[in-house]
Amino acid sequence: MKRKWQRDLGLQGRMIFTMFLLAVVYLFFLAFLSYYGTPPVFMVLFVGFFMAIQYFYSDKLVLMSTGAHVVSESEAPQLHGMITRLCAIADLPKPQVAIVKSQIPNAFATGRSQNKAVVAVTTGILDKLSPAELEAVLAHELSHVKNRDMAVMTIASFISTLAFYFMRYSLYFGGMGGDRRRDGGGIIFIWLVSIAVWIVSFILIRALSRYREYAADRGAAVITGQPSVLASALMKISGVMARVPSQDLRSVEGMNAFFTVPALSGSSIMDIFSTHPSVEKRIARLEKMQQDMA
Repeated sequence: MKRKWQRDLGLQGRMIFTMFLLAVVYLFFLAFLSYYGTPPVFMVLFVGFFMAIQYFYSDKLVLMSTGAHVVSESEAPQLHGMITRLCAIADLPKPQVAIVKSQIPNAFATGRSQNKAVVAVTTGILDKLSPAELEAVLAHELSHVKNRDMAVMTIASFISTLAFYFMRYSLYFGGMGGDRRRDGGGIIFIWLVSIAVWIVSFILIRALSRYREYAADRGAAVITGQPSVLASALMKISGVMARVPSQDLRSVEGMNAFFTVPALSGSSIMDIFSTHPSVEKRIARLEKMQQDMA
């Protein structure tokens, strides 16, 4: 039975405001480049090429980097059955299903659209969670697919990536540029502005990523009708993560933006730089949703 996709207007408002701030920063950067006489066409095309590869081949690149293996229904009937049922409730086409051989309990979704998505789980999460908790985590990942988070984050990070490459480009290829650049503060000024744009956009993109995690948690609560079960799963995953050797965590930290719960080694990083809200904040929100439903 399909369930109504409820909206969190406060959360949506914060996401829209964050994207508005990103747009302001990006427009300033492009206007700055144009005014200062630096032709950005080459860099836009260069970065656009790599972003297109990321967008169209992200699922293959992520599966390759994690060692995920796409499994058929005969290989993992229970997992396929859960995803089929959740997709029917969420009104989603069924994604490909993959398993990663890793004792670190986690899951992730990737793919550029609802029709080109992959949901993957580790063997660790299959062993550690109950069927209901696993369904809640899968519902969280399917919410990312329904919300088109991969496409949103790729688009949001475009100019940030341009600014990053422009920092390197400005230092190594300083000959390209207009009169204003040669007569003004020079290449160092452009380099400093590029750094500032990258830092501000990096922080805003991290904030947007955290908001989308909250939205996926809410989506999972809507799909399963049991926010407390996802809270239980998050608590269990984070508890197991605390006992995983730091060396194992560091080996998968590059995938933290995709994971349900980031694999962090050592002390936790500052909230402002994190791709995810803290588990404690997510659990508090889920408990509030459970109370509201009751």
